[in-house]
Amino acid sequence: MAVAIFESVHGTAPDIAGLDLVNLTALLLSTIMMLCHMGLHEVLTKDLGGNSKCSEFTADICCRESAS
Repeated sequence: MAVAIFESVHGTAPDIAGLDLVNLTALLLSTIMMLCHMGLHEVLTKDLGGNSKCSEFTADICCRESAS
């Protein structure tokens, strides 16, 4: 497996901390790229048309990460 880094680049924005104003697009997109890189295409939660529970999805990510 190739080494890869996924980062949602942005500033710390302390002036808007706790105000519910953050745009999470960068975080979501970098997370999607990471999951695709890890090959997590077949473990889908119900909102994506699958049958996996959130805990099963999380467990699969942890198992794959510890195996690499």
